[in-house]
Amino acid sequence: MLMKQMLKKQMKGVPESEQEKILKAIDENPGFFTNIATEIQAKMKTGKSQMDATMEVMGQHQDKLKQIMGK
Repeated sequence: MLMKQMLKKQMKGVPESEQEKILKAIDENPGFFTNIATEIQAKMKTGKSQMDATMEVMGQHQDKLKQIMGK
């Protein structure tokens, strides 16, 4: 519940329908998103910025993300 509130706060400006789609994907695939978060943290420990680490990890998981998001 707390994580959802934090995510909603960070997604200001994102349409409500997209926010719900993202939150639903996280609810349905918690292990996958936990793995992504762990990978991002590991890359940040090597000195990468949060944005660079996030973009790199998301790029590596692009196909699975598209599948989960229904695109």
